[in-house]
Amino acid sequence: MKAIVLHQFGGPDQLVVKKTEIPDVKPGHVLVRTAACGVNYIDIYQRTGLYRVDLPYTPGLEGAGFVKETGDGVQGYAEGELVAWADCPGSYAEFVLVPQDRLVKVPKGIEPQKAAAVMLQGMTAHYLSNSTFKLRSDFTCLIHAAAGGVGLLLVQMAKRIGAKVIGTVSTAEKRTLALEMGADHVILYTQQDFESQVKKITDGKGVNVVYDSVGKDTFFKSLNCLAPLGYMVLFGQSSGKVGPFDLTVLNTKGSLFVTRPSLFHYISDRDSLQKRAKDVLNMVQKNQLKVHIAQTFSLSEASRAHIALESRKTAGKVLLIP
Repeated sequence: MKAIVLHQFGGPDQLVVKKTEIPDVKPGHVLVRTAACGVNYIDIYQRTGLYRVDLPYTPGLEGAGFVKETGDGVQGYAEGELVAWADCPGSYAEFVLVPQDRLVKVPKGIEPQKAAAVMLQGMTAHYLSNSTFKLRSDFTCLIHAAAGGVGLLLVQMAKRIGAKVIGTVSTAEKRTLALEMGADHVILYTQQDFESQVKKITDGKGVNVVYDSVGKDTFFKSLNCLAPLGYMVLFGQSSGKVGPFDLTVLNTKGSLFVTRPSLFHYISDRDSLQKRAKDVLNMVQKNQLKVHIAQTFSLSEASRAHIALESRKTAGKVLLIP
């Protein structure tokens, strides 16, 4: 089979297509023929060495595909059945060996590309809005990168709850897309100061929570956007790491909270994974959650996919199609 193999940390050019052996089926595992795999910022962090992995390494954590073979002890999965996953290294490949407890069934009516597009980012939006900071209809949230893969899904989930949504985006096209997904206000941060705009929109009160995947460029100004007792939820760092700061700042700005969550802690056991995946996939099946796929690339174009995502010019999900 073909797979992407990373032999040394570095730029997108380090993502090389290799011919490798199809994995042997192990007990408790399912061999899946990959139909689509998601490209996420965590893949970039691993490629650059920001998140260390053992080399050689095949990137990719999520995807969807069709059951090819099941190992001893596996029950409930039939050959040809559409399944998906969000926590299985080695997903940039034509076949992926997935532990049974990391696999979920895809409801009828959902295409493989849509299933792959919502596993990691959909469940991220789900835990952010339902667990890390549980939104309510009387809350206001600020969502950075509101037209990104997580952003568009998070906007929709926040609006389903009834919260007021303020988003930030970089282009007029992304602004239109975020508004179409339900955002109440969208700030074009390349032309407007998002801090002053948030203060204006909220009559100086600030927001209850900031969902920030950008990091260095937005973190400190985001603290200024929070109401007293507000939550700063930093779940990514596309612009770089947030530097050290004096925690007393959280006191002086209103007894604020800061957290740096990861999806994988919220789906660490099978029950949590199944519940979140079921909630997200059911919303997709019922057309309650729109999935916007920005670009698709062939497996051999993995480097181009990373360049597109790193440029922060994509709106929605980026997929590889083996």
